[in-house]
Amino acid sequence: MIGRGLSALALSVIFTGSLPFAAQAASTFTLSSPAFQDNGMLAQKYAGATPGNASCTGDNVSPPLSWANPPVGTKSFALLLSDPEGKAGLGVSHLVAYGIPASINGFAEGDLTQGKGFVGGKNSPGTAVYHGPCPPAGSGLHHYTFVLIATDLPPHALGPGLTREQLLEKLQGHAKGGAGIIGRFGQ
Repeated sequence: MIGRGLSALALSVIFTGSLPFAAQAASTFTLSSPAFQDNGMLAQKYAGATPGNASCTGDNVSPPLSWANPPVGTKSFALLLSDPEGKAGLGVSHLVAYGIPASINGFAEGDLTQGKGFVGGKNSPGTAVYHGPCPPAGSGLHHYTFVLIATDLPPHALGPGLTREQLLEKLQGHAKGGAGIIGRFGQ
């Protein structure tokens, strides 16, 4: 008798071969922010504040981020922020952060600007911390892609100063999963 003692979830898996959507969604690795929706607009305060650069019109405050349901076996996270439309389509790296302990599930507003809770890599402007959006006037809306990578590396496995490309090379064979969110910004 198939139905005796089996839950509705077990029966669904037996008959359909997959978990119901609600059960699948509950275990999905996610990255989110209370400051903006995925593909939503970033507030002016999150834009860069480079003196002498007319495109950097914000306060360079990093937005708050949180994540849930990392893959089993995660020991640390890496967080990348890039603008694929930046530098006329060649891309700009705004943050390279790694060595984030698996016990952490987010960053408060400003933490990434202050270098709190991570090992700093090297972004396109050459800093080890968050550098907010600075799209040139007239270039339209840019998409600022936050990608969180779950890894099986201990938090202090990699030294500081890695570029985005160097980090991705070091994570080959160590990435367990990724989650992302996009914020848009333009002048």
